[in-house]
Amino acid sequence: MGNREDLLAGARRCLEEKGWARTTVRDIAAASGGVSMAAIGYHFGSREALLNAALIDAIDEWGTHTGRTLAAFGTEGAKSAERYEAMWNGIIESFAAHRTLWLASIEALAQAEHSEDLRRYLAGGQAQGRRGLAAILGGVEEDTVDDKAARTLGAVQMALLTGLMTQWLTDPDQAPTSADIVAGLRALARIVGLDHP
Repeated sequence: MGNREDLLAGARRCLEEKGWARTTVRDIAAASGGVSMAAIGYHFGSREALLNAALIDAIDEWGTHTGRTLAAFGTEGAKSAERYEAMWNGIIESFAAHRTLWLASIEALAQAEHSEDLRRYLAGGQAQGRRGLAAILGGVEEDTVDDKAARTLGAVQMALLTGLMTQWLTDPDQAPTSADIVAGLRALARIVGLDHP
């Protein structure tokens, strides 16, 4: 690896260990195997640009992992509610296994307020995520999902996912289980009425 790749890897380690706000240029240089601090400016222009690039790499990895988790939910022949609950079990397990990546996604939202490039990247990722979630839940290919399904089914599933993520990262002992989520959705379905289109 060259200096650029070393810096990206070092910045990624710092994001995972210290988070965005607490990572300094000195931290990145040390985590990059001694690459000089001046190399950050040369290759990326600023600490913020380097951290943005590292954060995007982390979010891409998180997205790939989450997509695999969601696509593989449940067992063949299980009822749809059982498969949906199994999907949530997998997501909840990933909160512990990949905690730093989930935290990085939250930090990305805060940092996007100060970086138009990061905001555009996240907005595009959310649009892709809504469509992908609608496809997974509908059991169809992503390119067949229409805009309405992405804006409704995909967006609601994303809202559930991010809401559970923040609850789990803040207080995992009080966060809902997969069974709680399914029960809550059934209760909501009764409130909004199953007879409406």
